[in-house]
Amino acid sequence: MFHTIIIVGNVGRDPEMRYTPAGQAVTSFSVATSRTYKSQGQPVKETIWFRVTCWGRMAETANNYVKKGEKVLIEGRLVADQSGNPRTYTRNDGTTGTSFEINATNLRLLTNNSKADEPIDDNINDIDIPF
Repeated sequence: MFHTIIIVGNVGRDPEMRYTPAGQAVTSFSVATSRTYKSQGQPVKETIWFRVTCWGRMAETANNYVKKGEKVLIEGRLVADQSGNPRTYTRNDGTTGTSFEINATNLRLLTNNSKADEPIDDNINDIDIPF
């Protein structure tokens, strides 16, 4: 069995990098995907937010190059709770929210910059990294 998800959207906040107790880098950021459709003749904009998590060298690279507002393509695995549903959490106001989460296996910067055509994935050995 296999599943993958691919989204294209805009980064909603700058990445936050941290390290696990074992020293592995983990970077998280949010991505908004949008579509527009008509309902009863009126345009409706629908936005879905995803929380993206990158691991290892991809996490370090994403932390250096991904910025709020940039367009990215994310490929990865959808993370679910134990029953297979989106993760649920309690907001500060006491209401329940849900979170669509992706463990990234491939990250491509689509914003017009010098690294836009270079994939950032788990096999990053063939990309020149400036550090």
